[in-house]
Amino acid sequence: MYTQEQIYQLSLTRIPDLGSILTRYLIDHFGSATAVFSARLKELSAVEGIGTYRASQIKKFKDHSLAEEELSAISAKNIELLFITDEKYPWRLRNCPDAPLVLFYKGTANLNHNRTVSIIGSRHHTEYGRWATEQLVQALQPYQVSIISGLAYGIDAIAHKAALQQKMDTIGVLAHGFKTIYPGLHRSLAFEMIERGGLLTEFLYNELPDRHHFPKRNRIVAGMSDATVIIETAVKGGSMITADLAFQYNRDVFALPGRINDAKSSGCLQLIAENKATAFISHTHFLETLGWMEIKKKKKAEKPLFYDLSPQEQIIYNLLQEKQPLHIDEIYLLGKLSSSEMAAAILNLELQNIIIPLPGKNYKLS
Repeated sequence: MYTQEQIYQLSLTRIPDLGSILTRYLIDHFGSATAVFSARLKELSAVEGIGTYRASQIKKFKDHSLAEEELSAISAKNIELLFITDEKYPWRLRNCPDAPLVLFYKGTANLNHNRTVSIIGSRHHTEYGRWATEQLVQALQPYQVSIISGLAYGIDAIAHKAALQQKMDTIGVLAHGFKTIYPGLHRSLAFEMIERGGLLTEFLYNELPDRHHFPKRNRIVAGMSDATVIIETAVKGGSMITADLAFQYNRDVFALPGRINDAKSSGCLQLIAENKATAFISHTHFLETLGWMEIKKKKKAEKPLFYDLSPQEQIIYNLLQEKQPLHIDEIYLLGKLSSSEMAAAILNLELQNIIIPLPGKNYKLS
C-alpha cells in the first residue's frame, strides 16, 4: 500500500515550472511533500527561487488522481517508490544537481552499496570488448562491487550477465517504465537481475522507450557510480554522453584503449586524449586508483592514542574509524557538515597526518 505523503511526492513532479532543484528547496524548507501542499501562498513564495508564480501553481494543483493511479499500479507489481529524501534513495545520485525526484525500484540489491562501478559500451562490441568486460567483472568480484549498466545490447548485457555469473549484485537502469522491458530479448535477463540485483527507472509504469529517455537514463547510471568504465564506443553515442556526465559529476572515468584505426575505440581514445578519462591499463591500476586495493607501505612510527581535534575534525575521524576509505561525498552526507566546515576539517586532518587522501577523492586514516 501507499501513503498520502507518497501521493503528494509524486504530484510534486507534475507541478509546471518547478523542477528537481526547486522542489528540493521546498522539501528542505517544509520537511515533507504534504507540508508543501499544506503551506500558504505567502510561505511558499518566500522560499528561494519559488516566487508568487510558482507558489500559485502549487496552490492551484488539486488533481492527485494520476499519482494515485501510478501508486496503485506499482504497488500491485511490488515496485518501490523512492523519493529523493528516502534513506534507500541512492546517495551518490542524490548529490547530483539534476537527480530525479522519484525513482521506481524492484529488486534485492542495496542501492547504496559501498562500492559501485558502471560498465558501459557499444551495442556492436568486438570479442576484445567482451573479453575485457568479463575479465573486469571477475576482477571486481572479491571487492564486493555492485555493477551498474543500462540493460542495452552489447557491453551492457555482457556486464550484467558476467555479474550474475560471479554472484554479484547488478542494477539495470531503464529508459522506460516497468510495464515493458526494452530490448525485449533481455526480458529473461531482467527477471534474473530482479532476484540478484534489481531494475531502476525514473519513468512512470506505462511509459514506453523513447529517444529522449536514454540520456536521462544515462545520468542515473553515471550518478550512481563511484567510477564509470567505457569499454568500447564510437565518438558519438550514449556511452559518450554517460562519460561526459560522470566527468561533470566529478566521478572517476576510465576508458579502454584500442587500436587507433578501430571506430569502436575512437570514443575511448578521444576521452583519454581530452583528459576526461583515465586509460584502463590493468585491473590492479584501476583498483589502486579508486583506493580499493591496499598498497604495501613501510611500517610507520606508532601513532598517538589521542588527538586534539575540533568537533568537526572529530566527526570525520569517527566516520573513518567506522569505515574506510570513504569518498568525500559520503563524508559530506554522513557528517552533516557544511561544505566549508568539511573542507577546513579535512585540510587540518591532512596537515596533522591523521588522514591521507587516496585517488578518486577517497580518504582513510593514516
